[in-house]
Amino acid sequence: MSNNAKIAVGGVAIGLFLWIWLPLWAVLLIVVGVPAGAYLALDPSQRRRLRRVSRKELGR
Repeated sequence: MSNNAKIAVGGVAIGLFLWIWLPLWAVLLIVVGVPAGAYLALDPSQRRRLRRVSRKELGR
């Protein structure tokens, strides 16, 4: 199993755990808030690089 697959399985497991034990609004706050916080923690140059790589992978 590749590292990306292991991360995906772990993410699904954590998501199911949160879904059972927390209210829906808290789960949505975590699911949206953690990636948004990580993006905002990047330097402007890192954000530009991330956007550039994402566009290349989409075939633009």
